[in-house]
Amino acid sequence: MPERSAWAGACYGSRALAKLYFRYGTMDSAKTMNLLAVAHNYRQQGKTIVLAKPALENRFGQSKIASRSGLEKDVDLLLHPDTTLDTDALQGLDCLLVDEAQFLSPQLIDQLRRLTREANVPVICYGLRTDFRTRLFPGSRRLMEVADSIEEIKVTCQYCRRKAVFNLRMVDGNGTVEGPQVQIGGNESYAPVCFHCYADRVAFGDDSTD
Repeated sequence: MPERSAWAGACYGSRALAKLYFRYGTMDSAKTMNLLAVAHNYRQQGKTIVLAKPALENRFGQSKIASRSGLEKDVDLLLHPDTTLDTDALQGLDCLLVDEAQFLSPQLIDQLRRLTREANVPVICYGLRTDFRTRLFPGSRRLMEVADSIEEIKVTCQYCRRKAVFNLRMVDGNGTVEGPQVQIGGNESYAPVCFHCYADRVAFGDDSTD
């Protein structure tokens, strides 16, 4: 089968092809701590990385990627909605690590996808899969569509022993499905919950989206 041999040679040459990874989890699943641990390991090995995040994520300051555990690192690259990635400037990196990737536009996700091919740079994105209404974020949707590897970072429900799958938005101690999709917050306004505990606190599927 000569056609397959030619195709295999083009795809599986001597150069390893970089991948796009999406590692997702609910609030409080230690996504950022995981990212910072990966960054530490790369740097301990003398490898070159870039830490990036969306510019709108400013819970701990715009210049930091920080975990609620207390770990933090300086951001190397802030990603705005109109950011155009400079492929030449990113050549030679061992890895690009992206925090809060759910807030990126689908267009930026496509740029990250192309970066793995054009610069052969592995890209690892961390973020939420869905919002407090259980709807996919646009950035997360695109990652689910185009990532080579999709991995779940697991945590238990805040109210029981089941695995958390949803993010419950809390207002005055009560669950809600009202408000804008993006509302930067932490433990004081969101809780990781299983489906059953989510449905106990809000009417599942009862939101204002079409």
